[in-house]
Amino acid sequence: MSATAPAAGSHPRPARSVLISGASIAGPALAHWLHRYGFTVTVVERAPELRTGGYKVDIRGAAVEVAERMGILEDIQRASTDMQTGAYVDGEGKRIATLPADIFGARIGRDDEIMRGDLARILYDRTRSDVEYLFGDSIAAIGPATAEGVEVTFERGAPRRFDIVVGADGVHSNVRRLAFGPEERFARHLGSYISVFSLPNELGLDREELYHALPNRLICEYSSAGDPTAKGMMSFRALRTAYDHRDKEQQLALLAAQFEGSGGWNVPRLLQAARRAPDFYFDGLQLIEMDRWSSGRVVLLGDAAHCASPASGQGTGMALVGAYVLAGELAAADGDPTVAFDRYEKEMRGYVTANHRLAEKFVTEMNVSTRGQIRRRHLMLRILPHMPWKKLVAKKIAEEVQRGANAITLKDYAAVPGRGSARDHAAARPAPEAVRPGPQGARTSAVAPPPPYAA
Repeated sequence: MSATAPAAGSHPRPARSVLISGASIAGPALAHWLHRYGFTVTVVERAPELRTGGYKVDIRGAAVEVAERMGILEDIQRASTDMQTGAYVDGEGKRIATLPADIFGARIGRDDEIMRGDLARILYDRTRSDVEYLFGDSIAAIGPATAEGVEVTFERGAPRRFDIVVGADGVHSNVRRLAFGPEERFARHLGSYISVFSLPNELGLDREELYHALPNRLICEYSSAGDPTAKGMMSFRALRTAYDHRDKEQQLALLAAQFEGSGGWNVPRLLQAARRAPDFYFDGLQLIEMDRWSSGRVVLLGDAAHCASPASGQGTGMALVGAYVLAGELAAADGDPTVAFDRYEKEMRGYVTANHRLAEKFVTEMNVSTRGQIRRRHLMLRILPHMPWKKLVAKKIAEEVQRGANAITLKDYAAVPGRGSARDHAAARPAPEAVRPGPQGARTSAVAPPPPYAA
């Protein structure tokens, strides 16, 4: 019998207690909504404390509406990266072409950009008084599903029973491995790797991002509003390589092998900074593709279910939207996991597929193969601001990104007695103090050379 299949003849009772694995974005967002709908929520996180590092992430389309319904949109706006310009540079660091930063991010209207760690802090601050957080622990085993729930064994804590277990623990999901099988069954490598890390802002960047392209490689350095440090990003094309996703030294060696001796701008400094960074991140760009996101009383959310890779620029938005839909369907089904999980998948499938296709397109444009392609890109960026048709080009590229960002129609889930509907929640409690105040830039332009690389 599957570790998550209901016992023969059992009939699941309505869920009221929910265990969520993962305290990044999807997990706390789901915890927010489930608490509002009257569920008792526990979040378990392997890290000893909230992880506030990471790169900048976009909030677009349907995710903006979800953030507004959650009551955190103003928090996001106050903590905006407020990026002003983006430029390509040559091997000496000389700017070849400079454009408004939103051209690199395909943001329009109320779309915004925020550091992943700032968004994690906003969500944690909104939920920590209502939700049980267990830091420094992880799920070791998930017992068979019965009509009474699921017995969960922890690596450190005592076993406990929950009505539902949610894997919101990222692309290398532990819950997915325990309940559905090894990662290799569901991960499709897109042919590139990415690394992001903090470093001293020795270039004096002020809300600016600089890109340097090499054949099959891309380098970026940027600084966002209110952050005295900078972020480095290094990406390269490569076939799938076996490595331990928790072994920093192994990952640093892979990164160095691709960039040492390349002659690229700032490479020695960036590799040195990567070694020293406390928030070093390295991973392959891959899609998680599954026929089902649930089994019995276990369900997956966010990257654990359907990672679209950082190449899509949609991972964070998909996490927020998925949390909204899953919680809403559980409330609408009065806690019946069988009904709720089926409806959750039906609501989300088209949205996920659209953004997977977006990732497949953008990953091919992220690391171009030849110096000739790089020269053509530079030429396009130089002439674009001076062309009478520049707005049409920007609109066309933005429309593609926005189709993915808006490829779902959000339900307004029915009111829960005494708690109100999803729309009512936006004003349910005052916003906490902003994570990091900063000036707001206009969000109007809309082309992405290179494509979005933030999740």
